[in-house]
Amino acid sequence: MIPNYNLDTLGDFVGKELGVSDWVVVDQNMINQFAESTGDNQWIHVDAERCKRESPFGAPIAHGFLTLSMLVSLQMKLGTIPKGASRAMNCGVDQVKFQSPVLAGERVRARVTLKSVAAKGSDRLLLVTGNVMEVEGKDRPALTADLVAMVYR
Repeated sequence: MIPNYNLDTLGDFVGKELGVSDWVVVDQNMINQFAESTGDNQWIHVDAERCKRESPFGAPIAHGFLTLSMLVSLQMKLGTIPKGASRAMNCGVDQVKFQSPVLAGERVRARVTLKSVAAKGSDRLLLVTGNVMEVEGKDRPALTADLVAMVYR
């Protein structure tokens, strides 16, 4: 949890890093489950033998949308939903840039900054967080994206 981070102090955190998540392994099983649930079974994600022969990466890579979708759970573990909130709802994603592939077996983590907070009536706040999905041992992140969430008192 983020010390002193709650609905009444959110303004103090704008422009500041909220935290860095733990590393999470993106393994082939996770990639296969994502492919199964979305119907995106492109060989570059699910066919390890073909990837060894034909892919410029030499191994399967995670779907970009898999890594993007992981940001929500990594943020939740960091505690980006402020104390005092009854709930939060995903409102959108802005400025997504996929920058580096995540190979099966690599570890990723999220670096999260609070970009803005806007009151939306007396009981709601719109939060925008800047996110960098880092890949262990790589100079370039897997992706950068702004997540937009509505937080309710």
